[in-house]
Amino acid sequence: MAILKKIIVLLLVGAASAFTPLSKAATKPVTVKSSNLSDPGIYEDAVADWEKQFPQFSKWGWGPSVQAEKWNGRHAMFGWFFICATAYCKGHGLIPDPEMALDLKQWGTLATISGKTTITNERAIILIANAHFFAVSLMAAFCPLPFGDPLLVDPSEKSDNDGYGYMPALKFGLTEESEIINGRLAMLGLSALLVDTAVEGKDILDIVNSWVGGAYY
Repeated sequence: MAILKKIIVLLLVGAASAFTPLSKAATKPVTVKSSNLSDPGIYEDAVADWEKQFPQFSKWGWGPSVQAEKWNGRHAMFGWFFICATAYCKGHGLIPDPEMALDLKQWGTLATISGKTTITNERAIILIANAHFFAVSLMAAFCPLPFGDPLLVDPSEKSDNDGYGYMPALKFGLTEESEIINGRLAMLGLSALLVDTAVEGKDILDIVNSWVGGAYY
């Protein structure tokens, strides 16, 4: 409830700020270059502004770049796969002794939450699985296979991709446009999931299970 109260207070403050008078110095005309949401010019303006402010980061592809958006979207999509797979395992009894707490003498402080209270076997298995996949993700990002692309770009190579704008072209199949759209939807979904978890005070798996009408367990 404390988190929900904080969210409500922030929303009220934001709503109140909308009615504050604007100073003359802050009033500037806004020029819209294009009404087309798929216009790459919108993206190019953001990249150019980032390159001026942070040249050391932009040359490696950090910031508003296609490469960063791809990898963020890929991690979000994999996150959804892992969440759904975990909910399925929980609902079908594939996690052994899920409610059994780990032995403090056997696992030590690594398994503790606070004091001598330890995490359950279910949470330990999920944690170890996440750690393994995180290591695989790091290797894929910085040491990709020949058919993959790295997380960081080579400053000596100029990218041919200028971005996709707010709404990429709808191209079905294994295309970069479909990857961008799916990645954005996955990131948006994770954000909604975290907000719903904070508001209702339930576990992520329980929230996802309620979203699908109790199909997992």
